[in-house]
Amino acid sequence: MQKIKVSDDLAQLNRAVLSMAEKLHPTQVAWRRWLHSHPELSNQEFGTTKFITGLLKKYRVRTIPLKMNTGALAILNGREKSALALRTDIDALPILEKNKIPFKSGTDGVMHACGHDIHMAVVLGTTILLSQLTERLPGAVKILFQPSEEMPPGGAEMLIKEGALKNPDVKMILSLHNDPGLAVGKIGLRDGPTMASVTDFDITVLGHGGHAARPHLGVDAIVVATEIIESMQKLVSRETDPLQPVVITFGMISGGKARNVICDKVQICGTARTLSPSSRKIIPDLIKRTVDGICRARGARHEIDFIAQYPVLSNWPEANRIVEESFQSLFGAGGIAVSPQSMGGEDFANYIQKIPGAMFRLGVRNNKIGATEPWHSDKFMADERSIFYGTAVMTMAALKGLREIVK
Repeated sequence: MQKIKVSDDLAQLNRAVLSMAEKLHPTQVAWRRWLHSHPELSNQEFGTTKFITGLLKKYRVRTIPLKMNTGALAILNGREKSALALRTDIDALPILEKNKIPFKSGTDGVMHACGHDIHMAVVLGTTILLSQLTERLPGAVKILFQPSEEMPPGGAEMLIKEGALKNPDVKMILSLHNDPGLAVGKIGLRDGPTMASVTDFDITVLGHGGHAARPHLGVDAIVVATEIIESMQKLVSRETDPLQPVVITFGMISGGKARNVICDKVQICGTARTLSPSSRKIIPDLIKRTVDGICRARGARHEIDFIAQYPVLSNWPEANRIVEESFQSLFGAGGIAVSPQSMGGEDFANYIQKIPGAMFRLGVRNNKIGATEPWHSDKFMADERSIFYGTAVMTMAALKGLREIVK
């Protein structure tokens, strides 16, 4: 592994990073295409983990053993007392890909429809570039290859419990998320709340079965469940602050055995989103009160399981400034947009509840190649040139961030 010597001159450092990122880009595209064609679901990323750790070993980047089944943790300059962390997610979604591309998903019903393959290619490339610039690293860099972003309770808390932010202590963490609404060559930043908190929950309604012609002798779990679903929308419209957006959605409902049998058990699976920490705190109690009241009134019983509760993803301004200044030094100020707020959730929020950090948006949109579909679409596509921009910016941001935290 070649070590690159670069002077303290910012212009020379910019040129060196751009040159290194350009040279590595074709290799990263190959990585990305392998990852795209071999997607794996949350907590099943065994092949992905093997691919990542194999590359880290090839480039002589040290890894820290984890007790988790999937995911990886790498470190540069591990003897330093302070560290900056970089994070990528590594899992895919249960979606059947409909893109007609040579590297289409080879796993039936599984697809990188949220662009985590792009994220991995960027962070792997950044790791390699930083490993060649260790003389410019005044502290350690930890690289988190996090499993299970898409499945609650998420992999962030697992890595935190594994001590990923300790020994050496991480003082700042940076991440990225591709944005199909933003043209390739641009990034998006937003201070403060940018993605919603997530409260995922399952409700099981327990009634009493019977004959469809004698409903008075049973307790119809389907009727009770539909009343719960309808009443939940009144929590949004009448019991939360209208100036603080809240969304409650039920995406799954299951129950019943036959059209002429009173259903005795129904499960409904929902998610609640808000950009307000205060609304997030009251949502679980509102859900429990509503379900309990309806079930009591209808003679049913219930069980509620809160699967996950991610906080609001609120970017730290000081971390955003590091990314902003890094992009400007490389590409100028014209490519920076203000990211819109989103009711989507991200468990990266768990890290930046504990330490300063930010997630920037990486433009992947290109109308000419059809890279216009939203996240989680079966035709989601990203312009691979975005990998170059993401790698250059993240490399510079890591260098600049380390200088800031070790002052």
